[in-house]
Amino acid sequence: MAATPRKLSMKQRYSALTRDLDWEPSYVDPEKVFPYTGFEGIKIHDWSKWEDPFRLTVDAYYKYQAEKDKRLYAVLDGAAQSQGHLSLSDARYLNAMKLFLQGVTPLEYQAHRNFAFLARHLNGPGPRFAALCQSVDELRHAQTEIHTLSAYNKYYSGFHSWNTMHDRVWYLSVPKSYFDDALSAGPFEFLIAIGFSFEYLLTNLLFVPFMSGASFNGDLPTMTFGFSAQSDESRHMTLGLEAIKFLLEQDEANVPIVQEWIDKWFWRGYRVTALIAQMLDYMLPRKVMSWKEAFELYFEEQMLNGLFPDLEFYGIRPPRHVQQAIDEKETLSHQVYWVLHQFSFAASFTTSIPGAEDQEWLSANYPDTFDKYYKPLWDKAQRVVDGGGRFFYPGLPQLCQVCQIPMLFTEPGDPTTICQRSTEYKGERFDFCSDGCQWVFEREPEKYVQAWLPVHQIFQGNCGGPSVPEVLAWYGIQEGDGGEYTGSADNENWERWHSGAPVGS
Repeated sequence: MAATPRKLSMKQRYSALTRDLDWEPSYVDPEKVFPYTGFEGIKIHDWSKWEDPFRLTVDAYYKYQAEKDKRLYAVLDGAAQSQGHLSLSDARYLNAMKLFLQGVTPLEYQAHRNFAFLARHLNGPGPRFAALCQSVDELRHAQTEIHTLSAYNKYYSGFHSWNTMHDRVWYLSVPKSYFDDALSAGPFEFLIAIGFSFEYLLTNLLFVPFMSGASFNGDLPTMTFGFSAQSDESRHMTLGLEAIKFLLEQDEANVPIVQEWIDKWFWRGYRVTALIAQMLDYMLPRKVMSWKEAFELYFEEQMLNGLFPDLEFYGIRPPRHVQQAIDEKETLSHQVYWVLHQFSFAASFTTSIPGAEDQEWLSANYPDTFDKYYKPLWDKAQRVVDGGGRFFYPGLPQLCQVCQIPMLFTEPGDPTTICQRSTEYKGERFDFCSDGCQWVFEREPEKYVQAWLPVHQIFQGNCGGPSVPEVLAWYGIQEGDGGEYTGSADNENWERWHSGAPVGS
C-alpha cells in the first residue's frame, strides 16, 4: 500500500515550486547561458545564498494581486458612476496627476520590461524568481495607473498622449533620462538603481506622502491605486536591500563597486525628486506635508539613519554629496516650481501664482527661506498679472548634461547665486547643475556625452520646427493644456460644474 504523501510546509512548497525547478546547464557553457552578469566586475560565488524577502509562489502571488485589483476597480467604477471628479478639492490638483501620468507611469512599464530581462539572465533561481514577480508588479502598476487616470481625460485637458509626451517633452526628459541610464547599465547596477534609489528614495517620497495628498484632495481612485501599489513597493524595497547585501556578502571586491553605484544613484534619484518636491508644496491645493517634512521623515530618518547604519557593517558609507541634498531641502521646491511657472506655456499642465493662504503655509513651513528669497518673486509675478500680463521666460534654458534639469539650482549655502559647473571632454565643454552631476559625468563621460537634451534638439530642428507652436504640436500638447490656470479650460469647466451652469455654455 502506497504511503500517504506528506503535506509540504509553506517553506518547502515555495522551494519546490521555485528553486527546485532550477537545473545546471550541462551541454551549453553557463557563461553563454548567462552572459550579462560578468560584465560589471561583480564576483558571485554562491547564488544559493540569495535570501528571498517574500516567499510567494506564482499561484499565491496572482491570487493576492487579484484580490487587490477587485477592490481597486470597485472604487474606480463607483467614482465613475457618481461623477467623483466633482468631489476634488480643486481642478488645480489634477496638474500633479498629469505630471504623474506623463512622468511616472511610463517608468513603471520600463521597469517591467527590464525586470523581465533579469528574470531570464540572472544566474540564480532566487533572484530570477524575485525579478519575475517584480516585473509583473510593475506591469500591473502601469495598467492600474492608466486605467485610474484615464477617467479624468473625459473632463480635463493634458491627460492625452502621455506616452508620446514622456518621450519628447522637455521636463519629462528628467525622469526618462534616469531610467534610460539605468536600462543601459549592467544587471547588478540596474538592481541598485531601481531597488535602492528608485524604490527606497523615490517611491517612498512619491507614493506615501503624495497619495496621502490625493486623499486630502478628494481623489479616492488615485489614493486607492497608490496604496494598492505601495504594498508591492515595500516588497520591492526589500528586494533592493537584499540585492545590496547579497553582493556585499559574496566578495569583498564587490564593496567599492557597490559604493560607487550607491553614490551615483542616490544623486541621480535625488535630482528626479525635484519634480516631487514642487508637487507637494505647490500643486496640491490642500497640503498634506511639506517637501522639507517628507524629506526629513522618509530620507533622513528612515533611509539615512535607518538603512545606512546597517550597511556600515559591510563597509558602506552614506552616499557622496548627501549633505548638499540635506541643505537643499529649504529651497528645492521653490526653485523648481518658479521655473515650471515661467515655462508652463510649453507644458501640458497649468501653473498659478500661490494665493495668500498658500503663501502663508509656505512661509510657516519654510520660515528661513520663503519670505526672504521666494515671496518677492511671486510678488513680482503678481504685479505683472495685475498689469494684464503673465510672467514667462522668453528663451530656452540651459540644461544640466546629466540630470537634464534647467540650471536653476543655487550654490550650496547661497540661494542667490546659480550653481554652474563644467568639464571639458575631448575638446567639448559640458555643463552641470551641481557637484553631484559633475561627479557622475566624470565617472563615465562616454555615457553622458550622448544625452538627448531637449533644448539642443530644438535648436537642431529635431522637434517639429523652429517655432513654439510647431514644437508643442510635435510634443502632442494641445491649446489649453498648459499656461496659466486662471482662464484655462479646466478652470472654466470647474467653475461651471460647481455653479450649476452647463459646460460649454
